[in-house]
Amino acid sequence: MSDFFDALETREPAVREAALLSALPLQVAHAKLASPAFAEIFRDVNPAVITSRAALARLPVTRKHELLELQLRSRSRGGSVFGGFSASGFGTELPRVFASPGPIYEPEGTAKDYWRMARAIFAAGFRPGELIHNSFSYHFVPAGSMMETGAHALGCTVFPGGTGQTEQQVQAMAELKPAGYIGTPSFLKIIVEKAAEMGVALPSLTKAMFGGEAFPPSLRDWFTTHGIAGYQCYATADLGSIAYETSAREGLVIDEGVLLEIVRPGTGDPVAEGDVGEVVVTTLNPTYPLIRFGTGDLSAVLPGHCPSGRTNVRIKGWLGRADQTTKIRGMFVHPGQVDTIAKRFPEITKARLVVSGEMANDQMTLKVETACSGPDSLAAKVMEAIRDVTKLRGQVEVVLPGSLPNDGKVIEDARSYQ
Repeated sequence: MSDFFDALETREPAVREAALLSALPLQVAHAKLASPAFAEIFRDVNPAVITSRAALARLPVTRKHELLELQLRSRSRGGSVFGGFSASGFGTELPRVFASPGPIYEPEGTAKDYWRMARAIFAAGFRPGELIHNSFSYHFVPAGSMMETGAHALGCTVFPGGTGQTEQQVQAMAELKPAGYIGTPSFLKIIVEKAAEMGVALPSLTKAMFGGEAFPPSLRDWFTTHGIAGYQCYATADLGSIAYETSAREGLVIDEGVLLEIVRPGTGDPVAEGDVGEVVVTTLNPTYPLIRFGTGDLSAVLPGHCPSGRTNVRIKGWLGRADQTTKIRGMFVHPGQVDTIAKRFPEITKARLVVSGEMANDQMTLKVETACSGPDSLAAKVMEAIRDVTKLRGQVEVVLPGSLPNDGKVIEDARSYQ
């Protein structure tokens, strides 16, 4: 049996890129035509010219909090519950709708493997004809359905375990003998520990695919000692599968059905390869054509290709949250404001706002990387820009290029809260 889900995973990178960029203008045109929200967002955009990553980067980013705001506004006016982003309405084309905290409502279309999870499940070691114990939630959020439809597309049978009822979960595993588990790592750990407490062996449980929470090496090693090989996937309720882990365990391979960018938090500007930034995704999903959707998650692109033989780009995985909006002296300061300040000065290559001090005694210092001479003059001008953009006074520290950490932070809250 092949080590790959399909031939798409081993394409020459140039062939993959050409295919994605060929589909991009068609998806932008479809979104503009079928989605009222994107008709407004792209009102001045000619889809035919969006044929490169540079052209894509000029389109606005729609972030998750903006999606929520637009949905709430639309619902308050008796409009679409999806805020005009869905290309389909209720009926045969939309068998299910889900709700994530907010609430943000997400549509599920009729396409086979709508959430594109089969590829990730295959990479975690599952094969057609196996039984999978799915412990993701089956109510409100789409996680349970995401995994079930992916498993069915792979040719697997699913036991819808959901969450809770730990003893019944153990009993079902002991009697049904699933090949593996899909769910959060913390819940499987609880199940395994409960099985040990009950004196019940689970010899069939040898593999797992995890999502929804962090999966650190220490927990991976814990499962290994219990005979379970665990792999992680990266997916969201809005986008479906974004990336997945392989047997090489070197980062996460990008799904074949998305176009991923890493941008500077608070902006839509792509960062250099290897720099940490916000994950922005464009899907080729015709039902919910999200284009340049800002996930709010931080990650970075890894160099080279996966040792497993898959040729798509890899990311490091989840590295934190990009929304670093911080309240300083009663005023909110956003990453986009830091970027606005930095862009006023071409000699600045990177900026980081550090907030320090104790409660009610906030101090903020904008650290800027530059190779130019005359830093005193630059610092004075930047201080004026800080006051102009944020309406707050701040200090400026000029540092050499490469001095600031590569962690995706634009605003660092270093205050003492004790």
